[in-house]
Amino acid sequence: MTYAGLAAIFLALSAVLLAVAVVRRRPGAAWWAATGLTAAALFVLTVVFDSLMIAADLFRYGEGAEPAFLLWKAPVEDLAWPLAAVLALPALWLLLSKEEDR
Repeated sequence: MTYAGLAAIFLALSAVLLAVAVVRRRPGAAWWAATGLTAAALFVLTVVFDSLMIAADLFRYGEGAEPAFLLWKAPVEDLAWPLAAVLALPALWLLLSKEEDR
């Protein structure tokens, strides 16, 4: 299984979980804004720190495994993990919290 294939599985599961949570709990605009800002912050942090680690030569790609699309030095596939987290964790919070806790 490829790295992108594994990421696609996690993204699909996270998206289904988010869809279920949104349909059941109907979050408001503030929830969507907070989730969007969290996603943006995680994307920026991922690109910056992945790029710094690659620039510091803490890891490298094998021959023929060079990523097709880069954001600075970070492969775009690395954004799948923070995206999966930003989809799944707020969805779980919606599903598991009581109405007055939200």
